[in-house]
Amino acid sequence: MTSLLAVGLSCTPGESGPPPDSAPLPTPSPFLYVWAGAEREGDSDFLAVIDADPASARYGEIVASVPVGLKGMAHHSEHVMPLGDTLFVNAFRAGASFLIDVSNPLDPKVAGSFREMGEYTYPHTFERLPGGNVLVAFQTKGQGNRVAGGLVELDPAGGFVRAAAAADPADPELRAYSVTPIPAIDRAVSTTSDMWAQAQGTSFQVWRLSDLTLRATVPLPHGPLGHEHRDPAEVRLLSDSTTAILTTFSCAMYLLHDLETAAPRAELIHALPWKTYDTDECGIPLTRGRFWVQTYAHADGSTLLSLDISDPSHPVVLDALTLPEPWWPHWISMEPEGDRIVVTSGPGSTLYRVLIVRLDPETGALALDSTFRDPGAAEPGVRFDRTSWPHGAAGVARPHGAVFSRVKARVPEVP
Repeated sequence: MTSLLAVGLSCTPGESGPPPDSAPLPTPSPFLYVWAGAEREGDSDFLAVIDADPASARYGEIVASVPVGLKGMAHHSEHVMPLGDTLFVNAFRAGASFLIDVSNPLDPKVAGSFREMGEYTYPHTFERLPGGNVLVAFQTKGQGNRVAGGLVELDPAGGFVRAAAAADPADPELRAYSVTPIPAIDRAVSTTSDMWAQAQGTSFQVWRLSDLTLRATVPLPHGPLGHEHRDPAEVRLLSDSTTAILTTFSCAMYLLHDLETAAPRAELIHALPWKTYDTDECGIPLTRGRFWVQTYAHADGSTLLSLDISDPSHPVVLDALTLPEPWWPHWISMEPEGDRIVVTSGPGSTLYRVLIVRLDPETGALALDSTFRDPGAAEPGVRFDRTSWPHGAAGVARPHGAVFSRVKARVPEVP
């Protein structure tokens, strides 16, 4: 989809919460894993590994990469690196997903792949369950973009466990876009946007997590601007692990209520200016403690926003990070045990750059890490418009899904 809005509260599923005040400063994640899409015909999408240790002499260097063997619009990875050594990624337009083994970050390997699972096609979003299985939102069933997909549970190796269909006459245009498990109340919530931008979902769906029974399809209430309910995108949980907020690609936030009952509902709590997906977009969000961080690409100036969600019914904007150049922030992911955020972008000057931003854990202030850059570069960020990669000669690639590694390994220093 060309336009994504998401706002997340608290930790993304699988993400660690903030350290207590008495805790020592966290050890930085040593690597960034960046899922990148080839632009030149004949090239392959690939996972790049970047040295993300600020103390390393190779900070900002692409130290390894592994191609997957096809060009398919590299899109989502998991939203945060899971506790294990395998990362799920998808090449959406090819309808293909891959498992990348990063147990040795300097030698990543493709550990498996899949396309359709039975009648379910075009996998899109992956979320880990407490036992290690993966819950996947598949956009469609069958060929074409005619029938809504559903949720599919896979084992950690990508093997089929169970599936459930999402189609519901309550929202005839829904497609399964993203899913957020809520184990504490035996629920999952999925959203309904169409990646092909042909249908327009306006609802969210509530599932019983233990057996993937669809409990309700709930239309979002309209807001005063008339577009707030369009294209539901992402759901994030508050620090209590049960309260949820949903965002729409058209830049609204909804607080979800009564998910464990027979009558769940949504309350519109915040909206940003939005006119058209050609000029405005809200992308992937994240949360950390009382802070919500939101990408906001806007014709009048794109920003990365931080909001205080201490009172989830009344989010308050704390800070807005801008760049002295046009950009289109889209994907963000929080360092699991630190204060850094990785950012990738849509159109604009940062289309082919990976950036790191720091979130102040006390104030919510945002600051660009100007030291994270290619050697000798005049601007921050690691560029992907190059012709040489650790896996060999290849053309320009667009970074999309990106996550920090867990803290367990470091890049050897250059001799």
